[in-house]
Amino acid sequence: MRVWSILSGLLAVMVSGVGLAQPTSSRSAETQRPTSSQAESQRQASGQVLWASRVIGFSSEKKGEPTGDQYKASQALGKPNKLPQLGESPAAWAPKGADGAADEWIQVGFDKSIAIRQLVIGENVNPGAIVQVLIIDSHKKEHQVYRNEKPGPRQDPLLRIILNDSTIVGDQVKVVLNGAAVPGLNQIDAIAISEDARPIPFEINVSKATPKEIVKENLGKNVNSPGQEVAPVIAPDGRTLYFTRNFNKANLGGADRQDVWFSTLESGSTGNPAGWSEAVNIGPPINNTGDNAISGLSPDGRTAYLINVYRPDGGLAFGISKSTKTRQNWSPPVECKIANNYNLHEKNQLEFCVSPDGKAIILAVQRKDTRGNRDLYVSLQQADKNWSEPVSLGSVINSADFESSPFLAADNRTLYFTSGGHPGYGNGDIFVSRRLDDSWGNWSEPENLGSAINTAEWDGYFTIPASGDFAYLSSRAGSMGEDDIFRLKLFPAIKPDPVAIISGQVLDAKTRKPVASEVVAGLLDDAKEMAKADYDPETGEYKLILPTQKVYTLKAIKEGYFPATETIDLSKDKRFRDIKRNLLLVKIESGQKITMREVLFEQSQFKLLAGADSELDRMAEMMTQYPAMEILVEGHTDNQGDWEPNMKLSADRVRVVKEYLLSKGISESRIQTKAWGPSKPIASNETEEKRKQNRRVEFTILKL
Repeated sequence: MRVWSILSGLLAVMVSGVGLAQPTSSRSAETQRPTSSQAESQRQASGQVLWASRVIGFSSEKKGEPTGDQYKASQALGKPNKLPQLGESPAAWAPKGADGAADEWIQVGFDKSIAIRQLVIGENVNPGAIVQVLIIDSHKKEHQVYRNEKPGPRQDPLLRIILNDSTIVGDQVKVVLNGAAVPGLNQIDAIAISEDARPIPFEINVSKATPKEIVKENLGKNVNSPGQEVAPVIAPDGRTLYFTRNFNKANLGGADRQDVWFSTLESGSTGNPAGWSEAVNIGPPINNTGDNAISGLSPDGRTAYLINVYRPDGGLAFGISKSTKTRQNWSPPVECKIANNYNLHEKNQLEFCVSPDGKAIILAVQRKDTRGNRDLYVSLQQADKNWSEPVSLGSVINSADFESSPFLAADNRTLYFTSGGHPGYGNGDIFVSRRLDDSWGNWSEPENLGSAINTAEWDGYFTIPASGDFAYLSSRAGSMGEDDIFRLKLFPAIKPDPVAIISGQVLDAKTRKPVASEVVAGLLDDAKEMAKADYDPETGEYKLILPTQKVYTLKAIKEGYFPATETIDLSKDKRFRDIKRNLLLVKIESGQKITMREVLFEQSQFKLLAGADSELDRMAEMMTQYPAMEILVEGHTDNQGDWEPNMKLSADRVRVVKEYLLSKGISESRIQTKAWGPSKPIASNETEEKRKQNRRVEFTILKL
């Protein structure tokens, strides 16, 4: 039932009707309902609002799941979890029984005592059962501020009590219900107090920048069918769309089983519906006679993460698997082993996504510490390639209702998910929240994506390519039959942070032939690894995703070669970029010259810039690994200033490098030096960026 447009006006409940005790001369009930425009201006001007923060006591609680917080008194704390939408919710307090004659009650406390001018109680289902409201002042004295001898059904779910003055200073409120007064379950979603008489808002948390109209484009008959298309997963480059298809006779297990299908963008297409090819069943080994689904992809699109564990006998078990794409086909799925990934439901419901860096899995699953039906958890990859026991993302994200269909954007911090435990428009809405630090437990307050995206039904399966221009999702509204896949243009308020796709080949510097290697990206001024990919010559490309507005080092690492290093400067980029960068590996052999791209210096200085240590450490390790190796260290400057000072400067620079290697235990007899000053530039000296390249150190292997 979509009643948000009514409630957004924050209609004050009239408490002057039959059965209401006469107020004292010092306080009275509000009897006038403000218009929507008046309420909006009042909301903007309203003062501090305190939401209940602790439970003092209660009469009883309805039983929910065996574990968790469903229907508990604690669900009346904080901001609303259901309102302004009406309906039963496990994320609101409910007494043990429905239609009970005995009075039920809850008493809550607030963070501090205030002079209370306004008190609001939200009843999200069957409103009208409240018979008494008491404020407990700072001296523990009770003040009755509402009494209704003849309670009955009320249309407005908000009981708003306005006091004429602020003579009552308190930090506790007690609410008494008569369960027999209004048939069915009775619930309280939230309780708030304020020193201000202007209406306390009960609103859906939607970004103010959300457009009123958003066009959802059906991807058309090449992708969608009269059956059901759900759970889309778009490849990071936006060129391939995977999804789950139900009710189709072409599925390997028959129409009553689900299979993975995919469609690709035709060359030159920008992703519009007409540009997608006719969908194809991905076939075995990913699809078999059971229920199959894909839930995530690696940045290069070569690794698919799948629902279920594929057993040798062809059956499926609860869990997660992954499959790698080869020239011929996908590899047989292998299990991603997650420690203690137990589940309380016989149905073993599970949805998940994999972080862009491949180091974390976010799972929607029910466990023994789940607050509601399903919560979102994170499992981290361990050194042995297995996964840690899942840990909850915390109470900002998770509610006493369900959380499902998580998707973590390419920026590795923007999370989209579906929830029934945050105020919304339907049976499950899509929300966005952002990770506030490097941990997985600190998130921004979830924002509803708005009524143009969320409907009265269940909405979910949001997926976004690295470009961040469009989102793909499942919806039944406007479909060709069952659920279809749509796309919509993302507006700035819900876009993830911009990223860059870095891709290319890893080649032998001399032969220019591909070399199988590991490619790692890290921050220029930090040893922390940001992303990693295994380059396979069979596919001909490595691919990484990196957030913009930072400077990175890109390294290709292969036994028998000196690591190739490139600097990727994205510090000035505020939009998506697609960068091609080949990496040249220098084989460790006599006569080879290696340019140390991270061994850089400030202009006119011989102090090493941040980041030089790691590359010099690799040189020291290589010389330790090859004890007979002798090298020539050559120093260069830019052309700024006079010749003689530059020659001395280059000599000082090679001296600093030599001293560093000596400090790592390398014998002085194995290191020769040469200072060239500005005589051998490798770039023009017209800009500081170009001059920085000339302020370099080179190593030549003289003997191996």
